[in-house]
Amino acid sequence: MTTATVDTASVDHVLSTTRAVRRKLDLGRPVEPHVLATCLRLSTYAPSPGNQQSWRWLVVRDAGRRARLGGLFRDVGRDYLAGVRAQLGAAAAVPAVRRMVGSVQHLIDVIDRVPVFVVPCVQGERPSGHVEATSFYGGIYPAVWSFQLALRSRGLGTVLTTLHLQREAEAAEILGLPADVAQVGLLPVAYTTTTDFRRPARQPLESVAFLDTWGNPLS
Repeated sequence: MTTATVDTASVDHVLSTTRAVRRKLDLGRPVEPHVLATCLRLSTYAPSPGNQQSWRWLVVRDAGRRARLGGLFRDVGRDYLAGVRAQLGAAAAVPAVRRMVGSVQHLIDVIDRVPVFVVPCVQGERPSGHVEATSFYGGIYPAVWSFQLALRSRGLGTVLTTLHLQREAEAAEILGLPADVAQVGLLPVAYTTTTDFRRPARQPLESVAFLDTWGNPLS
């Protein structure tokens, strides 16, 4: 396939409509192993720093382990949302804010009913410096995004969450992770109850992209 034969309209559609999915996960429909394996395989084609390919993926299907991880997620999530609501005060009633908080609350409430968890990890010694940390942790995110795009193109959805990392040691014990493996999130994966996802509202490009020097408009 050459660049001229790529269906850019379809690619652009997937890129611009892959959303963080919480409410619209189909909790009753199983996710076929071969579909998940295909999406994970596609994620491994993402670039990685020095081509080290140090990302690792832990797929959690076992109901007992999902329940235990979900319990950690729920405990942390409830405290987190209580703090968010207290900090927001009256602003929590703004429709857009209320929808976002409600979406997070919904996922907290149903997390252990999501059919599959995928825990992205990085293998290696955890860095101490900023440059090293940027490479160590930043190297997995292109693969995570590729995984999310692959899911979206097949009618599945997810959201990259990090709440359970406040109880990382307990999660590592549940998952049997060795000491040299760092979790970077948890992806609850399911088919979506709709495929009609629209582009999210975003700031205009002119306010976030500059030319040559900071603040110089990109023309």
